[in-house]
This record gives sequence, C-alpha cells and structure tokens, in this order.
Amino acid sequence: MMTTDTKKSKTLLEVKDLCKHYPIRKGLFSRISGYVYAVDGISFTINEGETLGLVGESGCGKSTVGRTILKLIEPSRGEIIWRGERIDGLSRSQMRPYRQQIQAVFQDPYSSLNPRMRSADIVSEPLRNFESLSKAQGRERVSALFERVGLRPDQMLRFPHEFSGGQRQRLGIARALSVKPKLIMLDEPVSALDVSVQAQVINLLEDLQREFQVSYLFVAHDLAVVKHISHRVAVMYLGRIVELAPTKELFSRPSHPYTEALLSAVPVPDPKYQRKQIVLGGDVPSPINRPNGCHFHTRCPYAQERCKVEEPVLEEITPGHSVACHFKLNK
Repeated sequence: MMTTDTKKSKTLLEVKDLCKHYPIRKGLFSRISGYVYAVDGISFTINEGETLGLVGESGCGKSTVGRTILKLIEPSRGEIIWRGERIDGLSRSQMRPYRQQIQAVFQDPYSSLNPRMRSADIVSEPLRNFESLSKAQGRERVSALFERVGLRPDQMLRFPHEFSGGQRQRLGIARALSVKPKLIMLDEPVSALDVSVQAQVINLLEDLQREFQVSYLFVAHDLAVVKHISHRVAVMYLGRIVELAPTKELFSRPSHPYTEALLSAVPVPDPKYQRKQIVLGGDVPSPINRPNGCHFHTRCPYAQERCKVEEPVLEEITPGHSVACHFKLNK
C-alpha cells in the first residue's frame, strides 16, 4: 500500500462541482425530455506524484470523470483547474499545450492502438506532435521507452496484433509516457489482463511513478488493485462521490455503508478467515430517475426517514476523510 504526505505536495489538478449530463431527446422535434446524470457534482484534487483511485460499480460514472477531465467529452458544468489555471472552457486549439501534460491509458489495449501502425510509430506519434526530433533522435527515444516498459527494441517493427495483452498495455503506457506527462488517467488499465500480468503492470506503474514523478487518476472496480497502488481513494455511487479518504483509513475504517459493502466483497487470500459479506438489496437505480434524498437509501441497510428526503453533503469527518452520509459508520 502506498503512502504520501499530501500536505507537502503541490496540487496538480483540482476538480470543482464537475457534472456531465446527457440530454434525452424524444419526438419529432427532438425535444429534451430528461437527462442521464452520468456525473453529478463531484469535487477532488490530485497532488504531484500522487495516485487517486476512483472506484465504484459499473455505470457509476468513473470513466466519464476521466474522459471529462481529459476533455474528450465536454463537461456540462463545473471547473477543471490545472496548476491553478481553468481549462474546462478552453477550445481545442487552446487545449493543445495541456494535452502534452495530461495523457491516458485505456482499458482495452488492443482497441486503443491503431492496428495498421507499427509499434514504433504508435509510440513516436505523440513525440512528432509535440517535439521536433530527427528520425535518429525519435528512434533512440522510442527504443529507450520500449526497454523502460519491459519491451525489446527488436519489437519496434511489430504490429499490435503480434503482441500479447500485457505487452499491448505496456505499449500504451510507453505511448503515454513518451511526451513526459505530469498526469496519466488510467482507465481500468489491468482489468482485461490475467492476474499474473496485472501484478507486473501495476509494479511497472509504481516504478514509473517514482522515476518520473507522474501522478495517476486510477479508475478501477478491483479494490485489491486500488488498495495496492493508490494513496487516496474516492468511492463513487450513481454519479457522485460518497466517500474520499487515504487508502489505509478507507480500507480499515470505512464510514459509508456503500463503501462497507464494497469492501466486504473483496476476496481474502486466507481460507480460514471468514468475512461477513454484505449483500445489498435491489438494483442500482437508473441515472435518469434517481431516488430523492440520498441516492443510496433504496439499498442501504441503515437508511432512515431522513435519508429519503434530505440529500447528504460530502463533509470532512477527520483530516482528509470525507463522507456523504447522515448516519456515518464508526463515528
């Protein structure tokens, strides 16, 4: 488990009240009849050299958060502040200098790579976009990146289909690192890989973070992986952050019922240890017609009348540990 002194670190990225609402259009004139509330008012920071894990069930808005920060999709509302400067309202051309500093590694390593390009060209393409290098200089940089991520220089002429899944993900990491970014959004980077390969890629990411002082936004649903790599963890439910805390504190003392249920489902590698698993009732509500009050109250084992009518606010209960719940656990 990783630790860092976030108080001494400088804030790299700050997100304030970020929203992404997709309009639902119906009828002959395509009038808006409602919205899909994919992301609905989340706020957090990422410091230099830090990994923030973003976890939750499928469909809770994790990937949308990452893509909105990258401005692959435009936010509906909110502020995205990069090193003290707002970038959420910038045009495509104005965003170009920031593209070099914020990169991404996606979930499916094969679909995120151009199948018609050789691996050397895939890694060197960002270099050609942002730097003026000769062919010899570019080849030298790409060769060094290949070796650094665990690939052989003689694989530079191969196409993506000639690599294994783990090698393709290493290729994606090399591409992201080629322009020396300060933040990499990792969208489920190991979920499509075998367990043994997952460990290799996670160890590689940790080594690269120490070497290049790069920060990560680590989007995942595998809590065991998140626990290993993250300094802090934000738990999302139905488009909102319900708990945000340092990794060690979140896993040892969860304060939101949803976090407690998620942690109870994590497998423990000890057949003698019996953990009480919390099974949540019902289905995840629709992001179109969300429940009033606390969105989690329809599945919460501790819900009371107040939860049905009053929406909880994400508030700090201990330094660095914030929870959105009226009846916080382990107070």
